[in-house]
Amino acid sequence: MLDRHYLELLAKEYPTAAAVSAEIINLSAICQLPKGTEYFFSDIHGEAEAFCYLLGTASGVINGKIEALFLNSLSEPERMLLGHLIYQPETVLDTQRKTKNYDEWCRITIFRLVQVCKNVAGKYTRSKVRKKMPTQFAYAMDELLHAGAEESKEDYYTTITEAIIATGMAEQFIIALCQLIKRSAIDVLHIVGDVYDRGPHPDEVMEELMSYTNVDIQWGNHDIHWMAAAAGSELCVANVVRIAVSYNNFDLLEDSYGINLRPLSSFAAEVYRDDACEFFRPHILDDNLYDMVDEDLAAKMHKAIAVIMFKLEGQLYARNPEFGMDGRALLTRVDFAKGELDVAGKRYPMRDTMFPTVNPKDPLALTDEEAALVHTLTRSFTHSPRLQEHIRFLYNNGSLYKIANGNLLYHGCIPMEEDGSFSTITVRKKDYSGKTWLDFIDEQIREVYFAPKASKQRRAATDFMWYLWCGAKSPLFGKHCITTFERYFVADKEAHVEVTNPYYTHIKTRAGCERILHEFGLSPEASRIVNGHVPVKLPHGENPVKGDGLLFVIDGGISKSYHGRTGIGGYTLISNSHNLALAQHRPFAEIRNSGFSIGPKVQLVERFPRRVRVRDTDTGARLLQDIEELKQLLAAYREGDLQEKR
Repeated sequence: MLDRHYLELLAKEYPTAAAVSAEIINLSAICQLPKGTEYFFSDIHGEAEAFCYLLGTASGVINGKIEALFLNSLSEPERMLLGHLIYQPETVLDTQRKTKNYDEWCRITIFRLVQVCKNVAGKYTRSKVRKKMPTQFAYAMDELLHAGAEESKEDYYTTITEAIIATGMAEQFIIALCQLIKRSAIDVLHIVGDVYDRGPHPDEVMEELMSYTNVDIQWGNHDIHWMAAAAGSELCVANVVRIAVSYNNFDLLEDSYGINLRPLSSFAAEVYRDDACEFFRPHILDDNLYDMVDEDLAAKMHKAIAVIMFKLEGQLYARNPEFGMDGRALLTRVDFAKGELDVAGKRYPMRDTMFPTVNPKDPLALTDEEAALVHTLTRSFTHSPRLQEHIRFLYNNGSLYKIANGNLLYHGCIPMEEDGSFSTITVRKKDYSGKTWLDFIDEQIREVYFAPKASKQRRAATDFMWYLWCGAKSPLFGKHCITTFERYFVADKEAHVEVTNPYYTHIKTRAGCERILHEFGLSPEASRIVNGHVPVKLPHGENPVKGDGLLFVIDGGISKSYHGRTGIGGYTLISNSHNLALAQHRPFAEIRNSGFSIGPKVQLVERFPRRVRVRDTDTGARLLQDIEELKQLLAAYREGDLQEKR
């Protein structure tokens, strides 16, 4: 039984028995609705255009609705045009506006869009759909979506459409309908890590995510170093800038986030003026629209910030011996006289030995100019309003892992040993493994942003974020070390090898996946693992479904930098009330060049034994608890324990 104080608080919202009864009825009805569609996405890596397309089409779900509704009444080009309209309404409207009988086209299109929207939104309550509607058109949309076959109202519905066209609001109404369809096709959006890095516009991805009402994010390794940079970590700032410069993402830094790169360009042009920086040429996968940087200068900027990063990295290892990573302070292992690098006791000749800012007697010391540059860059990150808004959203809607409707979602791995046991990590004289390790890490990540700025706990947590980026037992990294330094300076590829955690072997077996599910209190009979981080290489025969169907790796390489290795353009996982399906996508450039006619290859991976309803979900569990509490309040009213306030 609830205590009286709680019932009195509840009574303030439901002051009468009638009000309580009405809410019990409403919640009970909602529990019987079909479960909304859950959409799982991973490793977006700044590819905003591809991401928005896949999201806007719900990985072919919307096109499937169009086919079901209009297969026998519309030609294939008409069906394709309708699908393209829903994804890119402004583009299609620009084209159609030039045709004859444009008003008639708008009239017919509104009718067709209403049919699609009815179908997509049919599993939700009217109240839920209404909340997704723009206020301007909510009344008209609500009426049209719930238009029946009543002869007496036919003129009424026709007049609504005619008035929309007569007032010149047809285009805005069509755009709003398309938006409502896209928002209704996906009830819950799960992002399983790595919004940032490589691609040109993670900022636009973040804006799109912020427009959704029900989204959660499981942080990836590329997210957490941006989070640490935004909180003032100089090392993570240097790493973020290094990666952005290496992928020619100057628009992102300077135009989107207002990061001032002028000091870096001036410093690099002067200090590295006699260095071709051959091995620091940027990967040019996308062109900049606003901040075109000469490739030679970009290479110098790349090397300048990389050397600064390696110095700061070595300093961090020196003040955190518990990380056990002092051997990765590789600037201290360079024989500058011989031009050799010592890696784990083996010496390699270096292909680049020009270090104008490195003092061989104190290789980790920043020059005065480097220190001033890092300070300026860090202030740009901590004082960027748009970046801070996006990072705050990552914190408010994110976590290291999530259990959603019985499924376990995380980005990287659960560190394991060769024998299949969970790795034990000792931090501050306390042991962690499996779930407790991830829980501890989640707490530390939040300390970085929310602990007092000058506090020891914030500094310790900020340093720990770097361990999460590249530490051997980091669940976000999953390898024994990161060989960034070696890839720049050593030609021998033997030095580039990064050994993956045994986790990636164990998840190929059902026993390994069952062990992970049990660790998180989940049943293999009812739960699945959704994982990202490691691209599935189809040309090598890899399969995204592992552990006898218990685990799905949905990083299929939406990033252009992975297409050569994966052979595809990414995966999405779709869970509706009937089944679980895996959608395999072509690279977005192919889709765009085809006129958006290429759809995903959808594989049904599990059909549920019965239709899943809201009552079977996490939301349903909360609603059922609400119902039980409301029943106790109703009993208190009817038995006279509480007085109604009429």
